Amino acid sequence: MDPRDFWGKSAKLWLCPILLFVACLGFYSNVFSLTPGWQSKESQSPEPQQLQESSLQPESLPLSECDCHLDTCRIPEVPRLIYPKAQVLKPTRVDVLVMTPWFAPIIWDGTFDSAVLDAQFRNTTIGLTVFAIKKYVVFLKLFLETAEKYFMVGHRVNYYIFTDRPADVPQVPLGEGRQVVVLEVRNYSRWQDISMHRMEMIRNFSQQRFLHEVDYLVCVDVDMKFSDHVGVEILAPLFGTLHPGFYAAPRQSFTYERRPLSQAYIPRDEGDFYYAGGFFGGSVPEVQRLTTACHQAMVADKAKGIEAVWHDESHLNRYLLYHKPSKVLSPEYLWDEHMLQRPPFLRKLRYVAVPKNHAEIRNR
Repeated sequence: MDPRDFWGKSAKLWLCPILLFVACLGFYSNVFSLTPGWQSKESQSPEPQQLQESSLQPESLPLSECDCHLDTCRIPEVPRLIYPKAQVLKPTRVDVLVMTPWFAPIIWDGTFDSAVLDAQFRNTTIGLTVFAIKKYVVFLKLFLETAEKYFMVGHRVNYYIFTDRPADVPQVPLGEGRQVVVLEVRNYSRWQDISMHRMEMIRNFSQQRFLHEVDYLVCVDVDMKFSDHVGVEILAPLFGTLHPGFYAAPRQSFTYERRPLSQAYIPRDEGDFYYAGGFFGGSVPEVQRLTTACHQAMVADKAKGIEAVWHDESHLNRYLLYHKPSKVLSPEYLWDEHMLQRPPFLRKLRYVAVPKNHAEIRNR
C-alpha cells in the first residue's frame, strides 16, 4: 500500500471530529459571553491602577437613546420643500473659513438655509439660560423682548432665568410654546464668583430639570440683545462661539490660562480658537458634561489657591480644546459695536452687547 493513501484516508477520519469540536467550542463561548452575569472574576475586578485612574476623571454620564454620537443619531425626515440648489463649484462664502480642521462647520450668514433647518428641527425644544444676579436683572426686559423677535422664532423655547431677585423678573408677552422659568439662586459678593458658579448651577439644573424638559441648551450673557435672526442653525451636540476680540488673532496672543498649576492651563503651542464664555451650548447631556468638567476643574484650582485668569471662560476654552465642538459660531453671534469696528465680512450682527457701566452693575 502507498503510505500516502494510508495517511490521506486516516486524515479524513480524525480531521472531522476535530473540526466539529472546534465549532462547538466557538458556539458555546459566544453563548456564555452573551449571558448576563457570566463573567470571570478577573473581568469583574479591575486592576487597582485602573481604579485609581478612573477616579481622577470627570463624572461621566450614561448614554441614552437621545444621547448618541452625531454620526449615528437618527436623521429626521423633512417635508417637501422648494429651495435653491447648492452649487458645488460656487461656494456661498470664500472670504471666511467655513470649516474647522475636524470638519465642524463655522456658521456665517450665507452658509445655511433656515427653511431646511427649521424643518429638520421642527419638533425640538430649546432652553435658553441667562443669569440675572443683583443689578443684572435690569437687562432682562430688553433681552426677552428681542429674544421673542429673533431667537428660535417658531420653535418651543424655555427661558431659564437664574436670579436672586425673582420678583423683579419682568412680564413680557410670549409666543405660543414659549415660557419663562424663574430659577431662584443665591448671589455672591464678587462678580467673579457669580461668573464661575454659573457652571455649577447649569450642571445642577441640567440633572434636576433640563434633561427632562428640553433637547438643547443655549447659554448666554444677559447684558446683551438680539438684533437679527438666531435660529436652529446653531444647534449641535456641542458648540462654541468665536470671541469677537480674537477671531483673527494668532494662538500665541490668546488670553488662555498660561500657569501650569491651573486646571485651565493651555500651552502656548496649542489652541484652535479663543471661544467666548458668553455664548455656548449643545445637547443637554453634552452641556452637562462640559459644565461638570469645568466646575470640577474650578474646585480643584480653588483647593490650590489659584483662580484662572478669565474664570469660567478660561476653563471653557480648555474643555473645548480637548473636546472639539461639532459647530463653531462666527462673531456674528457675539459682538460689541461700541468696542470693536465692524469688518466688511461680518454681514450680520445677531447678538450684541448693551452699553453699560461695568463697575456700577457688577458691584451692586
